[in-house]
Parts: sequence; C-alpha cells; structure tokens
Amino acid sequence: MDNDGRNRRAIYLLPNMITTMSLFTGFISVIASIDGHYRRAAIAIIIAGVFDALDGRIAKLTRSSSLFGVQYDSLCDVFAFGAAPALLVFTAVLHPLGRFGWLGAFLFLACGTLRLARYNVQAQRVGQKHFTGLPIPAAGGMIAISVLLVMDLAPESGFEPQIVKLTFIAGVYALSFLMVSTVPYPSLKQVVIPRRKAFQTLAMVVLILVIMANYPIYFLFGFGVFYIVVSPIIGPWILMKMGILDTDKIEIFTLEDEDILEES
Repeated sequence: MDNDGRNRRAIYLLPNMITTMSLFTGFISVIASIDGHYRRAAIAIIIAGVFDALDGRIAKLTRSSSLFGVQYDSLCDVFAFGAAPALLVFTAVLHPLGRFGWLGAFLFLACGTLRLARYNVQAQRVGQKHFTGLPIPAAGGMIAISVLLVMDLAPESGFEPQIVKLTFIAGVYALSFLMVSTVPYPSLKQVVIPRRKAFQTLAMVVLILVIMANYPIYFLFGFGVFYIVVSPIIGPWILMKMGILDTDKIEIFTLEDEDILEES
C-alpha cells in the first residue's frame, strides 16, 4: 500500500480514536457511579465532553469527516452523555424517590437517544447555524457539574435534603424536554476567530482560564446555565456583535452526501 493510503487511513483513525476515548471515560463514569464514587463519575463525564468537542474539530481540520464517524459519535454520545449521567443522577440523588426517580433517569436517557436519532436523520454537521434542541453533551454535562456543585457546597450531607432531590428531579425532566424540543441552540463549533479580534480574544481566554483555575465548578455551572437558559435567546446576537460567528459560511450535509464526505 502506498504512503498516501496509509496516511489517509491514519487520519480517519484519529478522530474515531478520540471518540472512543469519550466512550471510555463514559464507561469509567458508570463504574464509578456503581461503586458510589460520584465525584469521580461526574468528572469522567466532563472529560468525555472534552473528547467529544475535540473529535469533531480534528475531523474537520484533517478533512477526515465521514458518515461512519457521525454515526459512531452519536452512539458513543448515547452512552457517555445519556446512560452515564442518568445512572449518576439516579444513584447519587434520585434513588430515594423510588418510581419518580428511576422514571426521571430513564426519561433523560430516552430523550437523549431520541434527540440523537433526530440529529442523525437530519445529518446536521459542524458548521450549521444552530442545533435543534439541547445537545445531549450539554445536558449530560449539566447533570455532572450540578452533582459536583452540590458536593462542593455541602460535602457531608449534600444529597440528603428533600429540596435537593426535588430540584434535581425537576432539572432532569426539564433537560429531557429541552433535548427533544425545537428550541434552537447556537453551535459553538461554528465560532470563528477573525484576525482583527485575535488580541481581544486572547485576553478574554486568559481571563476565562484564570476564573476557571480558581473557581472551576462555579464557572462551569454558570456557563452551563447560561448556555441552556439564555443562549437560545441572545447567544447568536452576542457572537455576531463580538464578530466571532461566521454566519455566511454555513455547511449542511445530508445523508446523500456520503460520497462527498468520503472524498473530502
């Protein structure tokens, strides 16, 4: 086999390996939840989110996108951001609620799966203007960071008060509804940094890193609340005002474009 063929196969392998790491960290989260290590389980879900964000970027940069990669990514997302967060929130918080608890956890998993099925049918890819419904990585990540927040605020009896259980069950049902809704959520993968904004963007990134280094849980929780609640309303407007949303370059691929994806 010539070098070009070997390099092409290696490029296709790279994003799928990163997707597999997302699946692996989701599996670690499940094991940790079963063993009662809820903090470890929540952190594993957040790490899975990092891998999920990287695989699409790398596939785009290396021009190694494929229909197989889209389907494989969605299957891994069902486990890492559907099953793992559902098991985490049930074992850590909702178990004492009985039927309402496990039904809420199952509803989250079912709605996340339905959302991904709709996503695959529409075959929406990186570069679209917005997502239809809340992306499942955002929903799963919100559950994970909420668990970490409660454990940080009340290390001893964080999940014992009834108000905490009721808040979590309400949040799980709300996230489930948002995933299967038609609410448009901006795609952060479409953000493009223009050269004229490079210095301001760098300064903002440094500020964000400083805040994250000092208050990682609170920053991620605040960002999650902003994305889920506020961004559907004012998110695109803010990005356009900042000049980092490329609305003129929107690429939408359908299932019939598999040959184009493979050739690219």
